[in-house]
Amino acid sequence: MNIRLISSAASVVALLGVFASPVVFSASHGDMLAEGQRLAFDRKLGNCLTCHMIAGGDSAGNLGPPLIAMKARFPDKKVLRAQIWDSNVKNPASAMPPFGRHNILTEKQIDLVTDYIHSL
Repeated sequence: MNIRLISSAASVVALLGVFASPVVFSASHGDMLAEGQRLAFDRKLGNCLTCHMIAGGDSAGNLGPPLIAMKARFPDKKVLRAQIWDSNVKNPASAMPPFGRHNILTEKQIDLVTDYIHSL
């Protein structure tokens, strides 16, 4: 084998180790969606089923729109997150609680619920 090739390969491996090591994923995308669903369905946290029909949810309400085709309705996920954070910004008469503004959910929980709802 060529010494130069071995040296180059070692350099690439060393660089990959440097750049790859700080990146740590604590959960898979599926796990994050499952946690978002758990929060959305939890009657003490997201409580989305009180007002919205969601596939797989029991005893859904009908005050809010069904949560279907969310990527089509909210192509920009940031707009959906803003709606969950404080729906009163777009509609001051909204019955939806301002989950972020009233600290009902943490920022991380809002992100997880947003990811789940956006996946519907």
